[in-house]
Amino acid sequence: METIKLYNGVEMPLLGYGVFLVSPDECGRCVRDALEVGYRLVDTAQAYANEEGVGDAWRKSGVRREDLFLVTKVWISNSGEEKAAKSIDESLRKLQTDYIDLLLIHQAYGDVFGTWRAMENAYRHGKVRAIGVSNFQAGRFFDFAHYVDIKPMVNQLQCNTMIQQAGIEPLLSETDTRMMAWGPLGGQGVDDIVGSEALAGIGGEYGKTAAQVALRWLTQRGIVAIPKSARKERMTQNLDIFDFKLSDSDMARIATMNRHDTGTVNFGDPQFVRYLIENYG
Repeated sequence: METIKLYNGVEMPLLGYGVFLVSPDECGRCVRDALEVGYRLVDTAQAYANEEGVGDAWRKSGVRREDLFLVTKVWISNSGEEKAAKSIDESLRKLQTDYIDLLLIHQAYGDVFGTWRAMENAYRHGKVRAIGVSNFQAGRFFDFAHYVDIKPMVNQLQCNTMIQQAGIEPLLSETDTRMMAWGPLGGQGVDDIVGSEALAGIGGEYGKTAAQVALRWLTQRGIVAIPKSARKERMTQNLDIFDFKLSDSDMARIATMNRHDTGTVNFGDPQFVRYLIENYG
């Protein structure tokens, strides 16, 4: 497994397993399968309601804690310094661990600065090895990073071959913040990555599928990808991307596929914000 180094020196796997929309009942089985085939990064969130399933799965897997990279996120309803601090302890309990490898603010709403202070405190006390944000688009990220003591180490964004997030990359570079891609194989308004004839054609040169090319394109750029699948054979296939390297010309060709640079979810839409706060805040 290839890794990247966050600016505080923490090594992070470039490929992980995401459990968004994996039901609590299925989560344990899926994470056990993912760990068995070789994944060592698992991405969950308080809002996914499956942290306990992740905790149970890794505890029963036989994988050493030091070989595992656990990611979770603080939800809007837990925003603010006091609430966030309590929620971090609750996530630790559910994940059955003494520390979280990467903790993110899930959405850029609510008292994000209070939440960040709680996260900084957890980081300083060893409860968390790295901290970052999720779904902070360019302007919001710039404003937030300008005012906090510890700069975000990661920004998790919707990113794939059709949504390349090229516009925010210079801003992330200013703070040495790494990008983490959710939806690396599509979903949320992007459905033609796995079935892409262009990606399949490139993959044919390497003996790889379109999905494997899409994941390799991300990881080769130093972007952490967290594909999700409930099928063990697909998990294995998604993980099998580190035995080849895309040529410069293929990387450039894929770069021309960008269609929705900042994503298909408008996180600045007041109606979207209203929906999140009224239903999940």
